[in-house]
Amino acid sequence: MVSTVSVRAAAKINLHLGVGAVRDDGFHPLDTVYQAISLYDDVTLTGAVVPSLELECADYIDAGDVPIGGGNIAFRALEVIRARTGRHGHEAVEILKSIPVAGGMAGGSADAAATLLACDHLWGTGLGREELHSLAAELGADVPFALMGGTAVGTGRGDALSPALAQGTFHWVLALSEAGLSTPEVYAELDRHRERHVNDIAPAPEQPTVDIEVLQALRAGDPHQLAEYLHNDLQAPALHLEPGLARTLEAGEKAGALAGIVSGSGPTVAFLVADADAALELQVELSAGRHTVIRATGPVHGARVVAG
Repeated sequence: MVSTVSVRAAAKINLHLGVGAVRDDGFHPLDTVYQAISLYDDVTLTGAVVPSLELECADYIDAGDVPIGGGNIAFRALEVIRARTGRHGHEAVEILKSIPVAGGMAGGSADAAATLLACDHLWGTGLGREELHSLAAELGADVPFALMGGTAVGTGRGDALSPALAQGTFHWVLALSEAGLSTPEVYAELDRHRERHVNDIAPAPEQPTVDIEVLQALRAGDPHQLAEYLHNDLQAPALHLEPGLARTLEAGEKAGALAGIVSGSGPTVAFLVADADAALELQVELSAGRHTVIRATGPVHGARVVAG
């Protein structure tokens, strides 16, 4: 049995995010298209006498924004897989974070997925894909996709996944924000937004659906076609809570992006570009405007063991 395992898990962006009307239990049904992109967190687990958590963050991440101790989702992942397997003992957890915190890119979900897979490998428990998916769904709506990766359609809470065919490579430029946005707060603002504009916009559906054009653009591998159909129901409330995002979107599109979209609940803005050269040009342009930007490509693999 190995004594140390490292797992890498990717960030996600939502190419389409339709949010249904809030139900009596406070739940919003979703229909979304995820894409995993080449921005990663690495989680390393080592058997230990006492539990511990060590963080190393990229220079654009404030380590103080990352929950520690029992509040960290990696520790919650340890708890749920221990409960399922009956495993006892302790682990030292090291997280190398490159995915922004509270950035709408599922960094916490990536850490949870990586921890589940690392535990299964470290302990030799041999859990199958379906059982790992079940554990992931207990931890959060985006955790199953962090395990799966690639491109996929998510329904329900976003955790009922179907793979989507995506040809070729899509190029993204990510504009990061210094402050995060709370996902529950953004959903609450969406409900208020719909109430404020009840006479101006169509009623929210009980169950949203993905535009077929999005899936056709992915199958064609055509970024120009995909740019026309990027959509996020959470973008308007995110812009209301963080008005500066509108200026970021405008700056990126003026600088040559095919389209820009707030990623998930924000505040990261993802710009789709035609190719690698266009990505570099946009990165240079936005950096000159004092934006913190990262280039990435998708789709990429879900969580996978990289050492151990």
